[in-house]
Parts: sequence; structure tokens; C-alpha cells
Amino acid sequence: MAKLFPKSHVIGFISSIVLTLLAMTVLVLDLSFAAKMVILFVTALLQASLQLFLFMHISESEDKRELYINIAYAAFVGIVTIVGSLLVMVWDM
Repeated sequence: MAKLFPKSHVIGFISSIVLTLLAMTVLVLDLSFAAKMVILFVTALLQASLQLFLFMHISESEDKRELYINIAYAAFVGIVTIVGSLLVMVWDM
């Protein structure tokens, strides 16, 4: 019965909730802009790595090359989306 219980998924889910609540609390606290950005960046990296390892099973793949290509592509799409949004909404281009 112990093998049927998804312990790592539950730990990952609870950790994701804690990291999300921490990121939301940082926005409410009276910290400097730089401190807020550093804490948000660290929690975002932790959350992304937690999702990759616990829910997307990144460490279980045999073909590491394909895995890294997929991660690089996802990072590229994310960066293009963020920069494109900034170009349109902030810099009026």
C-alpha cells in the first residue's frame, strides 16, 4: 500500500503551495524593490525546478539530449513571450 501512495507528489504539491504563498507574501511586505525581486526570482527558480523534477519526471529520462533541447525550447518561448509583452505594453513598440 505504501508504494501506491504518491508521497513525492504530495510533498511537491505542498512545497508548491508554500512557495506560492511565500511569493505572494513578499509583495505585501514593506521591502525594497530589489529585495522583492530577488526573493521572487529565487522562489520562481525553486518552483520551476520542483515542477520539473517532481511532476515532469525530468530525472527519469534516458535521453538527456532531447530533454535539454525541450528545456531550452521552453526557455526560449518564455523569454520571447516576456520580451514581446514588455515591448508591447511597456515600451509601446
